[in-house]
Amino acid sequence: MRLDKFLTELGCGTRSQVKAEIKKHAVTVNGAVVTKPDCPINPNTDLVCFGGQQLHYQEFEYYMLNKPAGCVSAVSDSRYPTVLSYLRSPRRDLFPVGRLDLDTEGLLLITNDGVLAHQLLSPKKHIPKTYYAKIDGMVTEQDVQVFQDGVDIGEKKPALPAKLEICNAGPISEILVTIYEGKYHQVKRMFDFVRKPVLYLKRMAMGPLQLDESLKPGEFRTLTDRELSALRSCKDNRNGSTE
Repeated sequence: MRLDKFLTELGCGTRSQVKAEIKKHAVTVNGAVVTKPDCPINPNTDLVCFGGQQLHYQEFEYYMLNKPAGCVSAVSDSRYPTVLSYLRSPRRDLFPVGRLDLDTEGLLLITNDGVLAHQLLSPKKHIPKTYYAKIDGMVTEQDVQVFQDGVDIGEKKPALPAKLEICNAGPISEILVTIYEGKYHQVKRMFDFVRKPVLYLKRMAMGPLQLDESLKPGEFRTLTDRELSALRSCKDNRNGSTE
């Protein structure tokens, strides 16, 4: 890896900024001052110091964020804070895996592992996503069947069958719903179809990854080895499928 790319990935500055620092003799590799930004290094074995501080490289990072309402699932935005603003990582290559609406809370995976992100988001994988919601209206067993049959959300094809569980039925109902795709505003559109608007929405799980309830909105932590292993091996499990 080029030295300037290495420093940029670790958040030492933009590419032009780190090039300037390298030329100012601010960087050493294995104890020797390096002045060429394109100097090749091995990020796993070479000892790189920037401004006298040793840098530690990890190719991929994985974070679980309990997304609060009022921020967007994006790398940058001119109107609202982004989910990345809650992470204390200097890396510049992190991104959210998928999106949650501005007012939706809950589980969001943030990483720089594009292969894993593609695996989790691929429409062919049908990775389940479970949400807790408060609904304006009495959710009934008839609604459960409608969701199971596949709701018409105004696209060419109905949504895939979804599992709707009623936690508490009343004027304001509480439910859990599991979907197997990630269409725009999908959960809200499904409940709009049965004329029962969503008042509050929170993602609780994505595949085998469960929201750590000890995380307050806006808090994050790194994934455990067990969680990461489970994500890497997750399959299409609609009706128990392992395809």
